[in-house]
Amino acid sequence: MKDCIQPPSHDDDRLARQLAALAHPARLHILRALACRRRSCCKDVVAKLPLAQSTVSQHLKVLADAGLVTVDRRRPHSHYQLDRRALDGLVGQLEGFVAACGTADAAADPLAEPKDTSLV
Repeated sequence: MKDCIQPPSHDDDRLARQLAALAHPARLHILRALACRRRSCCKDVVAKLPLAQSTVSQHLKVLADAGLVTVDRRRPHSHYQLDRRALDGLVGQLEGFVAACGTADAAADPLAEPKDTSLV
């Protein structure tokens, strides 16, 4: 049986940070708002959401720290942009993760739960 457990990697850390950043409904709304424009300042995002400016600002910081949003800090306003390459990379990592999880030989694992293939 192939050993499908791999040691932790930098990619795992990045994937976990990005998934954690996406695990809040407000951040998903913010990403959708950013997807509608090439770039936006915080007040543009606030205008589209029922959230306070300080809340949106904090969520934008989390998304930027996770690498899902880029920030242009030129004065007088910071501008935020959805990093589409980072999102594409996240999708690729998830596809690889799911594919790796599917390679385990469940039949050879005596602790594996049987699959229910009945149509109910």
